[in-house]
Amino acid sequence: MALSSGTRSLLGELASWTAAAAILVAGVVHYETLRTALGDAMGIGAPIDEQVVTQAPATEPASRNGTEELRASADGHYYATAEVNGRSLDVMVDTGASMVALTYEDAERAGLRLNPSDFSARVNTANGPAAVAPVMLDRVSIGGIEVRDVRAAVCERGRLDKTLLGMSFLSRLERVDISQGRLTLIE
Repeated sequence: MALSSGTRSLLGELASWTAAAAILVAGVVHYETLRTALGDAMGIGAPIDEQVVTQAPATEPASRNGTEELRASADGHYYATAEVNGRSLDVMVDTGASMVALTYEDAERAGLRLNPSDFSARVNTANGPAAVAPVMLDRVSIGGIEVRDVRAAVCERGRLDKTLLGMSFLSRLERVDISQGRLTLIE
């Protein structure tokens, strides 16, 4: 028995929707794995979280060499003055950012000179997709803590409001503790 053209069309449409649903379910189930694999393939890690910052940096002196303690600002974030390649930059410490993410302007202050072709990687941010330039920072320090050869990304001009000190720096420390409104970094 032959199927009518309407039935064949309906079955084709049903197969297409079933395939689309299967792909969607697989994407949701394996989201973190896909995100990590895609970031590794592009050489930039997980997407960079962008956050608007209006608070001035608030730091406290280190309690001992190799330890830095920051107090949460009124908005609940942790701000510091960091040295990037020997230049002082105001940053937000962001455990949700996979790597250090520099504003275009801060990258220039840190001595990084980029060409349009350097913005070769694409990331999804809270403000939508953006092109970034993967870079390696010679050194990043806060107080008595210094980390060398830190992976970072420079965002396109105007795409990031504040440089983020993310996990490519933080994961190189011995310990990072958050307790009672204080963030303690231990080298």
